[in-house]
Amino acid sequence: MPTWLGIDIGSTSVKAAVVRSAYRKLSLVRVASAEIAAPGMIADAVRSAAAGALEGERQAVDATVVAVEGARAAIHRLTLPAAAQKQLIEVLTYELEAQVPFDMEGAVFDWRVLDRPTAEGQLALVAAVARIDDVRARIDVVREATGHEPERVGVGAFTLAALVPYVPALAERETLAVVDLGAKASEVLLLEAGEPVFARTLSTGTEGLPGTAERLARDLRVSFAAYRALGGSAPARVLLCGGGAFVSGAEGFLSASLEIPVQVLPEPQLDMTGMAPEALRELPRYSKAVALALSLAGRGAGMNLRRGPLAFERGFAWVRERIPVLAGLAAVILVSFVFSAWARLHAAHKERNALQEALGVVTKEVLGSEVTTAQDAQDLLAKEVGSSDDDPMPHADAFDVLVRMSRAVPPSMKHDIDELDVQKSHVTIRGVVGSVSDAQAIASTLSEDRCLADVKIKSTTQAIGTDRQKYVLEFDLRCPEDVKGPAKKKKSAAGASPSAAASAGEK
Repeated sequence: MPTWLGIDIGSTSVKAAVVRSAYRKLSLVRVASAEIAAPGMIADAVRSAAAGALEGERQAVDATVVAVEGARAAIHRLTLPAAAQKQLIEVLTYELEAQVPFDMEGAVFDWRVLDRPTAEGQLALVAAVARIDDVRARIDVVREATGHEPERVGVGAFTLAALVPYVPALAERETLAVVDLGAKASEVLLLEAGEPVFARTLSTGTEGLPGTAERLARDLRVSFAAYRALGGSAPARVLLCGGGAFVSGAEGFLSASLEIPVQVLPEPQLDMTGMAPEALRELPRYSKAVALALSLAGRGAGMNLRRGPLAFERGFAWVRERIPVLAGLAAVILVSFVFSAWARLHAAHKERNALQEALGVVTKEVLGSEVTTAQDAQDLLAKEVGSSDDDPMPHADAFDVLVRMSRAVPPSMKHDIDELDVQKSHVTIRGVVGSVSDAQAIASTLSEDRCLADVKIKSTTQAIGTDRQKYVLEFDLRCPEDVKGPAKKKKSAAGASPSAAASAGEK
């Protein structure tokens, strides 16, 4: 059962969530958080939050996920020709280089093709770009705190898209806004039919409330207007998560200011039987950490900046940790192979016995002796054929008769064959010739053939309505090679034939 750890590093605290995957079920095991005491002590907070989320866990974490802040990445919506999809990386590198304020050689980016209608031959997508140094710094913090490198690095609010398959309210066809209210910054994600289409990071958080409430509402309205300027529609509802979701009066104030319904993000449809009641009440606070862990389930639609020079590579330590699992799988495969081989051999043995029994029955009925091997059957058949007077493959057949007949008829003679009947070795020919002498000439020529014996004309009659003659010719089709010699007589005990022994006795 894979176990995944999602780590949400905020401006003032670190939140962690552990998700375990079982057969057709995902379980949220535990969540934990830790305050960041000082800007340089982020690793300590990550270590503390991860230890709290993994408290009592006997099974090691299979993968860890973290994200960079949206403020450290650039999010851009692009429309490209559909033909560019074959070389999308090269085209995106060129397009983004003109829009980001840093060199693309020191940057890493990911993108998502949007499933939404565009002009014919156009491709709509959203891309996230960040500096390699910022992404590597986030990877180093997690490795220092947990001893393992994160397998994925998400980007800002796009990490929340991993919740869509598990929160039905996020999959509605209307445009929705998910706002992660942090202490010093907030992140906004817009969804259309469950697809992430727009993201923005606000520099306003819950610090300073209620004095900064108007500024927060204004920043949200500006973000929604920016999306409408790109051709989108205004959100029909706002869902709050993060620590700011529990600020007293946040829902009512934002709903009145934005003039749209605002509510706290519902719980994901996960197995949470082992969760503490107080953790369940504050679960929206950990939405981003849970979404990061769920991004490894393969059903979300987020971004991953571990690409190019930062691509994740599993080392030998990962293999060594899973040696027991691999050994178990190898044992199962070996047992399955042995059982399969035994089953095949058993089936082949039963089939061989059945074929031997069938061969014994056939040889008993046809050849008079029961044998159960192919070699014995061939030897018995050869013996039977050798002792038979009839050659199953004669040296002359009906086709040879026609060939010899055509040779016996001279070119100047008009000859017709009404019937050719070959019954074993006896041949009867009914033909029509010009005269009786022509029939006699044909019979005379055929009698000289070594494979034709007893050639004779049985009868001749006048053809009706003509002066031609009908004749019936019969002969035996028997080549000298088809005639078997007389059986050899057995020799006496002294080694001489009986006649020789009799002559010797007379003397």
